[in-house]
Amino acid sequence: MIYVVAKLGIADLLKDGSQHCDALASATNTHSDSLYRVLRSLAGFGIFAETQPRCFELTPQAESLQSDVPGSVRKDAILRGEEFYYKPWENLMYSVQTGESAFEHLYGVDLFEYYEQNAVAGEMFHKYASNPSLELYAPYLEAYDFSSIGKLVDIGGGTGNLLTAILEANPTMTGVLFDLPKSIDRVKNLGEPASVHNRCQLIGGSFFEGVPEGGDAYVLKEVIHMWDDEQAINILKRCHQAMKEQGRLLVIECIMPSGNEFSNVKLEDVHMLVVCSRGRERTETEFKDLFKSAGFKLTKIIPIKNSRFNLFEGVKS
Repeated sequence: MIYVVAKLGIADLLKDGSQHCDALASATNTHSDSLYRVLRSLAGFGIFAETQPRCFELTPQAESLQSDVPGSVRKDAILRGEEFYYKPWENLMYSVQTGESAFEHLYGVDLFEYYEQNAVAGEMFHKYASNPSLELYAPYLEAYDFSSIGKLVDIGGGTGNLLTAILEANPTMTGVLFDLPKSIDRVKNLGEPASVHNRCQLIGGSFFEGVPEGGDAYVLKEVIHMWDDEQAINILKRCHQAMKEQGRLLVIECIMPSGNEFSNVKLEDVHMLVVCSRGRERTETEFKDLFKSAGFKLTKIIPIKNSRFNLFEGVKS
């Protein structure tokens, strides 16, 4: 249901106040009574509120379904509701029995190859991965002092929004955005923000073969969880080889909690099993082991406020 209202842009239509279902249905080319039944059900969860018969307004829980608000989850909700995303979960048993990706079993290619071969799915993923709101990264800037870094290399940085936010907050810093050549071409087509254009270099390549040299710090956000231990260690070793002797490694990932309490990270870990058999979420101990195996000493673990992420800092051991 959340996918449906996100896809239809219902929250955007309600940003100026309550509307009748007939008006919402007309704006979205949908069946009024059917739309009403969905909104009525969501209102029971606090997502939208029926203020008068068949009239709905935004609630605090629904505000993040708007397109252009800090912390918007609309792109995420749309992506997760598409068939190519949820259908592999129907084959979870395959992953449990074999240890292999249900996604790859179902579609015959891995996740990123699928995005390359299917333009619509690929465009949806890139929209999800690129959040133009630099406000989203304010907690990262509050959590960690980047000011002493002269040159920051963002490994697998996608559209470079994190790097842009860090560079804008640190006007004397230079940056390197490193990702696959097709990703870098996409960034070039989009154009870099004018505020960092002269301080950011775009380089395409594979982090399994090598990464740009001479950085004071190397940041990897949501990269390591895509790979098994052997491949993750290989990526970190490439950073170790490339960075300056006093360089820093900055890894931004979730921490798998211990115990029996509920955690979205545990669900994300099963999702990694389903869509990417090489990937996994990791415990704090497992991160320490990865760092050690790659030649790093883990020096800090910093929670990112209002986020499920933590920043792991490491130095050469």
